[in-house]
Amino acid sequence: MRVLVVEDARALAAVVAEGLRDQGMAVDLAYDGLEAAGKLDVNAYDVVVLDRDLPGLHGDTLCQMITARDGRAMVLMLTAAGSADDRVRGLTAGADDYLAKPFHFPELVLRIRALARRQPAARPRILRAGEIELDPVGRTATRAGRPLALSVKEFAVLESLLRAAPGYLSSEDLLEQVWDEHADPFTNTVTVTIGRLRRKLGDPGVINTTPGVGYRIT
Repeated sequence: MRVLVVEDARALAAVVAEGLRDQGMAVDLAYDGLEAAGKLDVNAYDVVVLDRDLPGLHGDTLCQMITARDGRAMVLMLTAAGSADDRVRGLTAGADDYLAKPFHFPELVLRIRALARRQPAARPRILRAGEIELDPVGRTATRAGRPLALSVKEFAVLESLLRAAPGYLSSEDLLEQVWDEHADPFTNTVTVTIGRLRRKLGDPGVINTTPGVGYRIT
């Protein structure tokens, strides 16, 4: 899952981003509305965590721009203004959910995952392929009922492959979905992570590689 956090309070933005990355999400940051608009033009996001009171471009305006797009990201409005009128204005601007500051971080995570599941192209909560089952919310993965002890990145790669099945994902696709905009496009981190994931999934192998195309769950 790829998330854009738009928050002008840099310390809070850094804490939120670090926490979401620990949950296996790929997270980009923007500190004002104009910077966020630029990133939305070049990257595809599942969820945008959007502060309402932003410099450069107000959060309400940016939210309206997001909701006008085809295949848009889901928007979680995050703001210090928690009155009923503020919530109404945020939702009127097109936000899909609203969370007032200060907030409980586990609730933020659950709301982001719930929004991702509400996307038109989203898959069911439990992802399955053959003997493999993965629960993105419960953070569990099994093969033939055997629990898999996966790292955060291994879990996220497996989740992306299951969501794409039976299609392929290239190394570039996985870098975009699992890492973030700062990932080195020439790194071998995808190959290394896939190798570790294959070993943990065991035999017979279920991750197929087609040179020049990418990876898929078979």
